Amino acid sequence: MPCLLLIVVLAFPRVILALMFFFSTYLQRAYHGLLLPLLGFFFLPLTTLVYAWMVNNHMAIAGGNLLILLIAAVIDASGLGGGEWHRRNRY
Repeated sequence: MPCLLLIVVLAFPRVILALMFFFSTYLQRAYHGLLLPLLGFFFLPLTTLVYAWMVNNHMAIAGGNLLILLIAAVIDASGLGGGEWHRRNRY
């Protein structure tokens, strides 16, 4: 069951962020405002989820946890430029 939950989170991070925002206080405990979760929703949704998970579980943002956060940021950033690459190679 945890593996299935992980697959859903990786496939639909914006949906999970919206559900967490409306039906729990998970994001409010990690972020003390609305601006960062809103920016995270549009630009880096997986990184926003990973950071909220680390803050809510009282994990230090260092060492292996920092590596997990950086991997989430790379996964999010890799999805941002893919459309431009395909548009350039189409012609």
